[in-house]
Amino acid sequence: MPTGRIVKALSGFYYVENQDCIYQCRARGQFRKKDLKPLVGDIVEFTIENKNEGYIRQLFERKNTLIRPPICNVDQALLVFSAKEPDLNKLLLDRFLAIIENFQITPLICISKMDLCDENEIKKIMSPYETAGYQVYYISSRFHQGIEPLKEMFHDKITVVTGQSGVGKSSLLNALDIQLNIDTNEISKALGRGKHTTRHVELLKLYGGYVADTPGFSSLELMMEPLDIAHSFHDFRELSSKCKFRGCLHDSEPSCAVKQAVDDGMISKERYEHYLSFLKETKLLKEKKYG
Repeated sequence: MPTGRIVKALSGFYYVENQDCIYQCRARGQFRKKDLKPLVGDIVEFTIENKNEGYIRQLFERKNTLIRPPICNVDQALLVFSAKEPDLNKLLLDRFLAIIENFQITPLICISKMDLCDENEIKKIMSPYETAGYQVYYISSRFHQGIEPLKEMFHDKITVVTGQSGVGKSSLLNALDIQLNIDTNEISKALGRGKHTTRHVELLKLYGGYVADTPGFSSLELMMEPLDIAHSFHDFRELSSKCKFRGCLHDSEPSCAVKQAVDDGMISKERYEHYLSFLKETKLLKEKKYG
């Protein structure tokens, strides 16, 4: 049987790509019995019933799975945040980074609408993230600035594009490839936030890879263990081997390498404070869950 990748799911149909052909497939009832549901990004084995229709027979093992948005086997996430309209929200950015890294997905940060701000000011604000090892791109879709360097990072990857609402995710994708022709809406001035324009998850071919313009994360709850939060800040995780205690949460423990790095100015105090707020949140959620 041939194998392929699900590139779109819509109204109970799964669109499987195999050798540049797309087959409209249904999933066999066996998946429902096993409480399994095919997702966009799945590698599947399928049978071809006629020229371009078929049935999905088997799902191959996934390396990661996101529930909201429903997609799997993601390599990297392009987190789009605007410099202005809406203003850059670093607390929300750190929340996105923690969630993405917890799924073992490589985060890439994209600051949009650079034409609306002082470039030096924004780069100064973002310098702690670059110091922490994050790749940061500065772009203006309107003036097509900073777009070319972005193109290289899609090759051989499945990339999720997500971030704060109203920051110009669809505009960015259209700037990357005008043939995508993704619907965009102007940000609502009254609400100070954007309206979602994306209705379903679909993988689009882009520069030798796939990009998913998703409806975004409908839930940003930190549904993870406290230690997972410590590990989801990758620079904290790298330093943790130097902490006195194994499983250090970098909070009240003595001889903590992360706290020392904050004192030494190697880690942003603001990012550390964001981390502590997330750590407290996960502890409260755990107490609520287990009583």
